[in-house]
Amino acid sequence: MAKTAPRLSPEDLKRVIATAWEDRPPYNKVLLEHGIGHGALVALLKRELTPTAYKLWTARGKAAKGPASKSTWPHGR
Repeated sequence: MAKTAPRLSPEDLKRVIATAWEDRPPYNKVLLEHGIGHGALVALLKRELTPTAYKLWTARGKAAKGPASKSTWPHGR
């Protein structure tokens, strides 16, 4: 069963997304700073990001397990 994405204020939402993008893998830092676990973070980002941005985010997480990768922040979001 999928986790429910938390409802956050626009400011909190921006901070969570920024934290998720800056850390590789982002889950531990997001949990420590915002109290949002892995499943809820995935649900939140699926809801809030564009499909393309979400794919880039998941690709970054996979790339973090291998060699260092370039930043893929989706500009304009």
